[in-house]
Amino acid sequence: LLDHCLREDLNKRAIRVMAVLDPIKVVITNYPKDHVEELEADNNPEDESAGKRNLLFSREIFIERSDFMEDPPKKFFRLGPGREVRLKHAYYITCTDFIKNENGDVTEIHCTYDQATKGGWSDDGRKVRGTLHWVSIQHAVDAEVRLYNHLFNVENPEADGDDFIQHLNPDSLIINTQAKLESSLTDAKQGIKYQFLRNGYFCLDTDSTPKQLIFNRTVGLRDSWGKKQKV
Repeated sequence: LLDHCLREDLNKRAIRVMAVLDPIKVVITNYPKDHVEELEADNNPEDESAGKRNLLFSREIFIERSDFMEDPPKKFFRLGPGREVRLKHAYYITCTDFIKNENGDVTEIHCTYDQATKGGWSDDGRKVRGTLHWVSIQHAVDAEVRLYNHLFNVENPEADGDDFIQHLNPDSLIINTQAKLESSLTDAKQGIKYQFLRNGYFCLDTDSTPKQLIFNRTVGLRDSWGKKQKV
């Protein structure tokens, strides 16, 4: 219940930004080399008074590694060979190729973009079901992200009479040092609440410095705990 109330409050107040926590490189092969474009984004669609900000877009971007599959199932609506997705606030892109390393891991994805879909919409009416967040590689800001989760892996750790230590959640804190953030977050300030699109609500840690940004996740976007209890 507390998490639910927190989400409702933060949804009204948090500034939306893009942060890629597990990045993989995407090259948009038909986008002009060395070209940088400014795109406009709402700071909070729930609050018009929050204003807008500019996003920098370029030929090479990061997306989440989990947003690409080499052989995606039918109901996977993100990126895969021959599949088209929407880049939030930007363009439609279609995967044309990908590169693997010697271990068979995908390390780079090649796509083309549709110039007529600027802003993330198409005048021809075609439907694209997947919308991905992204960050321009050229302008990405490095950061440490601390993902806080439930301290225990059961609802009541003392219910069965066991030592509560046996029910400690080993993933109650995950520290991610590979995150790539949009450039507007170089001006992040204490006390401001952020929604990292598709990743949860975050705030700047008191340990953060201009040279080493650190963000803490206060709550996820969905009640993963409640879903786990119903399994």
